[in-house]
Amino acid sequence: MKHMWFPILVVLVFGIGCDPGLTETSQEQGVGQQVAFQKNRPTIGAPAEEFKLIDLEGKWLSLADYKGKVVLLNFWATWCGPCRVEMPSMEVLYQDLKEQGFEILAISSDHQGSIITRPFVQAKALTFPILHDADYRVSGTYGIRTLPMSYLIDRQGTLRHRVFGARDWNSLEARELIQELLETS
Repeated sequence: MKHMWFPILVVLVFGIGCDPGLTETSQEQGVGQQVAFQKNRPTIGAPAEEFKLIDLEGKWLSLADYKGKVVLLNFWATWCGPCRVEMPSMEVLYQDLKEQGFEILAISSDHQGSIITRPFVQAKALTFPILHDADYRVSGTYGIRTLPMSYLIDRQGTLRHRVFGARDWNSLEARELIQELLETS
């Protein structure tokens, strides 16, 4: 109960909230601040912005460390219900495709860092890298205003897809999309 205030504070101060699955098209039809935030989002087809963040073990990892791999860059938080729902399907996908050059980098915006993410990761038996962005620097660079939000990056480091909201990453549609990137990039 002692951390219940944090999601509300984040939404009020930073405008970040959970997104149950809006599409990019429906987001683009929004008004006011939401449209202004979109203008700050990176352009699909452009190089992904480089970053360096700390993982659960306290090791610095950068996007450049994964050059040559197809990367699912997922922005999430433990307090976000849709984020929690999509994580198991991400793990299944990761286990099935990591040997083909697929990687997931899950960037948590949890202010408490590994103190709160480590128990969640252990409970869900997640094995892909969990990075921490408590100051929202990387989230801001990628125009994140709702959670979860994901980007798919090809082997050359180019942003290929932006996905708003939670997804079943183990679905046939998601697998085909990622498989196409693994085979063509």
